[in-house]
Amino acid sequence: MSLTDLTLAEARKKLRAREVSARELTEAHLRAIEALQPKLNAFITLTPELALAQAKAADERLARGEALPLDGLPLAIKDLFCTEGVRTTAASRMLENFIPPYESTVTAKLKAAGAVFLGKTNLDEFAMGSSNITSAFGPAVSPWQRPDDPRPLTPGGSSGGSAAAVAARLALGATGTDTGGSIRQPAAFCGIAGIKPTYGRCSRYGIVAFASSLDQAGPMARTVEDCAILLEVMAGFDPKDSTSAEEPVPPFAEALKRSVRGLRIGIPKEYRVEGMPPEILALWEKGAAWLETAGAEIREVSLPHTPHALPTYYIVAPAECSSNLARYDGVRYGLRVPAEDLTEMYEKTRAAGFGAEVKRRILIGTYVLSAGYYDAYYLRAQKVRSLILRDFTEAFREVDALLTPTAPSAAFPLGEKMDDPVTMYLNDVFTVPASLAGLPALSVPCGTDAQGLPLGLQVIGRPFDEEGIIAVGRALEESAGFAARPALAAQE
Repeated sequence: MSLTDLTLAEARKKLRAREVSARELTEAHLRAIEALQPKLNAFITLTPELALAQAKAADERLARGEALPLDGLPLAIKDLFCTEGVRTTAASRMLENFIPPYESTVTAKLKAAGAVFLGKTNLDEFAMGSSNITSAFGPAVSPWQRPDDPRPLTPGGSSGGSAAAVAARLALGATGTDTGGSIRQPAAFCGIAGIKPTYGRCSRYGIVAFASSLDQAGPMARTVEDCAILLEVMAGFDPKDSTSAEEPVPPFAEALKRSVRGLRIGIPKEYRVEGMPPEILALWEKGAAWLETAGAEIREVSLPHTPHALPTYYIVAPAECSSNLARYDGVRYGLRVPAEDLTEMYEKTRAAGFGAEVKRRILIGTYVLSAGYYDAYYLRAQKVRSLILRDFTEAFREVDALLTPTAPSAAFPLGEKMDDPVTMYLNDVFTVPASLAGLPALSVPCGTDAQGLPLGLQVIGRPFDEEGIIAVGRALEESAGFAARPALAAQE
């Protein structure tokens, strides 16, 4: 097996057994990036010198028998996480030359655990999008291809660069952020696993903000086990984040050993949406059958306010985006377009710095927060959000976890839905409800469509029950035996 084909767990064993060095592992991934980056555009900024320096330090610790939890493991970092001394752009012209003087808490934890940082991955601008086409640095491209269609496919969004890098074997794992599905949907499109933890489980400090009541960092990797290993390091209370939860961090990887026997798994009837492709419905039914065979009890449940989740999300998220992005005014940091007076400088800076989708969401958000419409839109959306959370709370009195599809389709060609924002927003129909409720959710690759493209199933759990969704996800993973490999993958 080549070094880039190792899972994160396998690579960690080999490093600790001294069967391979951190430098060899890092160099193999850097060569893979060099070969495939021109085709995939998965990275915005590469950091080979930093990676090799971190690999050298890891090898020295491993030689002394002082291995850290992630020592020598090459990771990709979504370019939404501030990294001290390394350019952080949020895929926007507004921050094109921004070099943070501080480190996000999540990346600081990964560094302290010995991880090797290969570079910063591409994303939708300010994490706003479901296809990675809104990046100011050009779209990331999925490593998957349709057999009879040469058009490049979307890797999903907004964490598309991270998903593409992991699927193409350019990194053993990656960080992502999920506001309405931005870890889970690209994970499904690229045939990898991805966890959106409970809101507050991972610190938001140092992550460029989109919608503060929804944004949550999480891991992306090729297996559920690898995600569990990364989450254990990324999670934890942070006094620098007022929304960080003071919850103990359990050994998430231990949950992989749990049986699902006796668990009650809910199938929400409202997730059977009109026009759902038959192959996604069939995979969903197959997933329920796998869990039933493993000893779980399958029950239908109702989440009656599910149809209102998308419109609620697209009021709440733009409102918070409008507020958060007000700071990019050309005065303190980021892009500044010179002008004759302050007002003109604001206007020119924001016109040049933000792309079309970001402007669209700022305008929507400003509108719903305006004096005449606050009660009619934003306040009402917050009330519906409470009802969506109540639906989940009621359901979890009957079941231990929920099983749904992750996305309503397989990956589609880049730009195919670009002219219709509403159609693009519908990509999040299965992921948004759990985000609004702040619940942990995991996407697991469980099959392929008729053209060989990956499809994922989503497991949603109770608040702070990441262990539960990891156990169910592992059972699905073992039953599915997903082994498909993208056309564009490292051959190291």
